[in-house]
Amino acid sequence: MKYIDEFQDPDLARRLLDDIHAAVTRPWALMEVCGGQTHTIIRHGIDQLLPDQVELIHGPGCPVCVTPLEVIDKALEIASRPGVIFCSFGDMLRVPGTGRDLFQVRSEGGDVRVVYSPLDALKIAQQNPDREVVFFGIGFETTAPPNAMTVYQARKLGIRNFSLLVSHVLVPPAIEAIMRSPNCRVQAFLAAGHVCSVMGTGEYPELAERFKVPIVVTGFEPLDILEGVRRTVLQLERGEHTVDNAYARAVRPEGNPAARAMLADVFEVTDRAWRGIGVIPASGWRLSERYREYDAEHRFSVSGIQTLEPAECRSGEVLQGLLKPHECEAFGTVCTPRTPLGATMVSSEGACAAYYLYRRLDLPAATASGTAAAAATPVPAATAATATHAPREASPVV
Repeated sequence: MKYIDEFQDPDLARRLLDDIHAAVTRPWALMEVCGGQTHTIIRHGIDQLLPDQVELIHGPGCPVCVTPLEVIDKALEIASRPGVIFCSFGDMLRVPGTGRDLFQVRSEGGDVRVVYSPLDALKIAQQNPDREVVFFGIGFETTAPPNAMTVYQARKLGIRNFSLLVSHVLVPPAIEAIMRSPNCRVQAFLAAGHVCSVMGTGEYPELAERFKVPIVVTGFEPLDILEGVRRTVLQLERGEHTVDNAYARAVRPEGNPAARAMLADVFEVTDRAWRGIGVIPASGWRLSERYREYDAEHRFSVSGIQTLEPAECRSGEVLQGLLKPHECEAFGTVCTPRTPLGATMVSSEGACAAYYLYRRLDLPAATASGTAAAAATPVPAATAATATHAPREASPVV
């Protein structure tokens, strides 16, 4: 298959669902790592079409969501300073810091700009040599290569008024932290295909073996998710725990060697705090000593900032897979996309945003007769009308 619509084919979706239903004999809990996968699952009602025994747990794979409050507050401090042009992708502007966000900084006179590439920010630096231009570099291994390339180009071109506020995090250490948690019920992972397209799959076999969990590299379309679930369930039923690449059209075992070489040159591994989770050792990148002069945190001396998470926000539990968004008391009432308490309600990959966007506002318990009291959310016709299995209710609290 070559085109996107082929990966949304309802007949193939029905066949994959039939295979999954036929294979399952006991309960299994799978975690999809990527927030993009979470949105596909909720948008198409995949979690409702799977067998009751298969529970999908939403993982901490939203890069905006896991950016720690301390880093957000550092961004707000830098963006507020005179002479600074602060550049960011649009989804970071609504992420709440302690008491405000980047939109508010802009309304107060800060020069905050939305860009579509870090190279756009570098061009702005070239055009404004008398201003300090900062790009907010966040994300997993997927977004790190263009950020690394931009710093490399800045150094090569001798552009000194550009810097990067770095908050890059890594997937494998997060998987390890999840598996070491005393509350962990995850039995398998759907790994993020775009991360593996950069980094390859070499870091996963050791994790799969050590924790006895299947890890299936998966894409982002409905058939990608269903095929990933099918392969994962088959491994679990057989008692296997290997790494399986179900996204071969984009992922090679070695990843992207050129991108990995650029990352190794510009960044170095460091401990990194994850919002709502805490510090995970060796789970992030920072600029290496060779490029330290382009580190905005170092350049602007933003340290010692005191942060305060809203007490009513439970996004940390959502990010750890301990809570479904609709089970939070603030969800859809105090916390909405217009008045977010946490990043999971703001980001285009946040689980709370997915539940709100696709109307998972109330997922009632089954009645005594075994039927749902009300529909959780309409399943798109392309999926629901062709599936042979009735939608089920949401999974219970993890």
